[in-house]
Order: sequence, then C-alpha cells, then structure tokens
Amino acid sequence: MRDRHGAVSVEGDKRRRPARSTAHELERYGALFAQRTGRMRSSAMRDLLVITERPEVISLAGGLPDTTLFEPELLRSLLEDVASTSAAQALQYGPTDGLQAVKDCIVELMAAEGMPVAADELIVTTGGQQAIDLVCKTLLDPGDIVVAEGPTYPGAVPAFCSYEAELIQIEMDADGMQIDLLERTLDALAADGRRPKFIYTIPTFQNPAGVSMSLPRRRRLVDLARERELLVLEDNPYSMLRYEGVDLPTLRSLEVPRGSRDGGDFVIYTGTMSKILSPGIRVGWVVAPRPVLAKINLGKQSADLCSSSLTQYFVAAYFANGDWRDYINLVRDRYRQRRDAMLDALATYLPAEASWTHPGGGLFIWVTLPEYIDTTDLLARALRENVAFVPGEAAFDDGRGHSSMRLNFSSSTEERIREGVLRIGKIINEQVALYRSLTGAGIPDRPHEVAADDASMAPVVSLPQRGQRPRKRSREL
Repeated sequence: MRDRHGAVSVEGDKRRRPARSTAHELERYGALFAQRTGRMRSSAMRDLLVITERPEVISLAGGLPDTTLFEPELLRSLLEDVASTSAAQALQYGPTDGLQAVKDCIVELMAAEGMPVAADELIVTTGGQQAIDLVCKTLLDPGDIVVAEGPTYPGAVPAFCSYEAELIQIEMDADGMQIDLLERTLDALAADGRRPKFIYTIPTFQNPAGVSMSLPRRRRLVDLARERELLVLEDNPYSMLRYEGVDLPTLRSLEVPRGSRDGGDFVIYTGTMSKILSPGIRVGWVVAPRPVLAKINLGKQSADLCSSSLTQYFVAAYFANGDWRDYINLVRDRYRQRRDAMLDALATYLPAEASWTHPGGGLFIWVTLPEYIDTTDLLARALRENVAFVPGEAAFDDGRGHSSMRLNFSSSTEERIREGVLRIGKIINEQVALYRSLTGAGIPDRPHEVAADDASMAPVVSLPQRGQRPRKRSREL
C-alpha cells in the first residue's frame, strides 16, 4: 500500500500480512533443533511462578525462602560497603571458579557441618541448579543412566532429561532411599553390562519428600560407592534448616573424616546460599574430585565465563560484617512455626484417606492422596481457587506420583498456609465424598500418632507408588 506521495505504507503492509500459526513456526524451525531438545522438560516450579506472582494466589508450590526476613537496612549497608570499597572489582569479570573471599566463606560453612575442604577443591556456581547442570554436562552422554530417589527434586528431572539421560528412581521410605533396592538395581544393571554415571541424592530433608536418609544407610551408600567405584552426587541445600532431632553427617563427611585434607574419591557435593541467605544472589558451589572439578570448570567457562562478581562481593561483605548463624537461627524459628501450622492444617482439613510426611527440617511436606485423585487435575481446580502446589508427577520421570503433591511452608504466613490448605482440602473432600457415594466406600479410621524409633530420623509415612493402596495418614511414623 502506498500513501498519497507514493511511498510504501509499512503499517498497511503489516495489516495485510497473515499471522503465522504456531504449528507453522514449529515446522519452520523443527529441523534445526538439536535432538536433545525433544527430551527437554519444563520445570513445574518455574511454570507456576508466573501464576503465583499474583498477590491473590496463595502459593504452596515453589521452594521459596522468606526473603522478607532479611533486613532491608542490612542489605543497603552491605551494598554501600561493596560500592565504597570494591566497586570496580564488583562490576568486573571474575575468575571462573569464584572469588577467593567467597570460597573462604564456603569453606567456613562446610567446616560448620563437619566437612573439611580446601578452597581449590570447589567451584562457585550460579546457584545450586547450575551446579547440578554442570555435573550433568561433565558426566552424561545420551543414554547414560542416572539413579535417583523416587520422588526426586523436580528441578533435577529436567536437567537429566536435557542431557538425554535415562533416569532410574529408587523407592523411599521413612529412612530415605532404600539402599537394598539400590543394590539390587545396580546388580541388575551390571548383569546387562550397564552402570550408572552417578547416583543423585538429597539425603537430608529431601526435596520433595522431606525425609532424611538414616545414618546406617548413609554409611552403606558411601561404602557402596567405594566398593563399586560409583560417583554419588550429594545435593545438600537444606541441612542447616533443622527444626527437631539431631544432626546427621553428610555423605561427604563420612567419606572424608573430620580433620582430613584428603579429598574424597566418589562423592560430588553441591551446596547453595539460596536457602540460608538469598536465592536472588544466585551463589552456589560444587566440590568434586580434582579431575572431575577440572572438567566442570571447563564446562562453566563455556556456560557463563564466571558467576556474578557483584553478588559474590555481597556474600563476602555479609560474612565479614554479620553473623550468618544468627540469621539462620531466625529463619529456623520462623520456618518451624510455619511447618507446624501446615501440619495442623493438614490434620484439620484433609480427609482420613490422605497421608503426609512430618519433616524434621527443610521446606517441604509430601502429601499422598487416594489413588483415584490425580493431582495435576487437582491443581487446575486449585488454581481457580487461587492456591497452588507442585503435582507429584513432576518429581518422577515415569508417570508415578500422580496422586501426590509437594507443599511448601517457608514462603507464606501461618494464616495464608491455613487458608491455602483449607482451599485445597475443600476440593479434595468433594472428590472423596463423590467417590464414597459412587462406590459405597466407608470412612477409614482416624489416624493415630506413632513415635519415631530414632529421633535423628525425619518421621514420615510411606511413599506409595502407582498401584499401591495408600496407608493411613500419620503425623509421625
């Protein structure tokens, strides 16, 4: 189209141009995509963040720490300190493996948990998620096997899929991953001439189940790794968030005795500042055997050159100017209250057919509903009531977990937690009532409390798999 001066009208030309369909766009670019994109999966938590940003939505979904607990005045003073003393360096590129000052902070944190480590045994990463991704990038070829707990961290499943790994998940119980089942699985793989590249585990306050691996199983897993020369990826974001019971040693501390400076041979360890300081600073780390660490460093160079110098200087200033232990104690007290509020709300508003874990720490409670309730469908209804959670299928790679869900208690007030569970419970009770009406099923006995045998273990109900009959719920087992 031309205007009255004979010039082409761009706006008119755009109006006549037909809009391309999504299908057309996929067809146009489909042949260009790498094969691995076919295995990529979206993160359930990231998808929900768009919805849960709305203030009217009560989010029990993401593993969000409560950043309102960090004093704004402290944030301002720390940033002013960085600006006045290290502005040029904080705005500059840094070493790929991280600033020495931040490495020293991480060494201090790990020492507090009984893990002696040298600064040159670790790499600073852009959050804990990048640490997992870099391990996958370093170790996995298409078709390689990763063994993990079932359920496992929903953010790890997309990472494994992105590198075209085959994920095999080992069932859990009150004491964490069942190591006898792991051994049988490894034997079966060995009989077929196959071995996993690594075993992925969150042994302390596991995400999403909230359980902790018992000490005997931790020892056996470390021995198993040594006997079979298998790498174990220990993901440990939550161990400092303990609300009851006694501390359990990390897998790395069992592999590397206290006081030793000899690096471990088979445990790769990842940590993060996200849960004990702030997720927004995106600072995590990975500790690995030196040959593995060298390859991880190369992978990070090609990924982002280096983690943010600005946030690393902020972390160094925080550790230099404040007592990080005081902040963690504050966070623990607040989260303990919210965990208790959620447990009370679950006991009040969920039907007798439901069961859930009683975590001794961390951020999550795993709820299992009757087999006939699909939590992905339940989420759609819950979102209409302005409440969100993570469906259980996101924690598996094989369709299991469809009747379970992960609830987070750290990011909401006690009042919003109770209201959120009330809304979810209303929908669940409607479905249970309909099922009882159609089938004539009776109401199960009300739950009873059973004392945990070992106070050091996170009490938990069993984690039913597809096809199993759910057990009675229990506040403790």
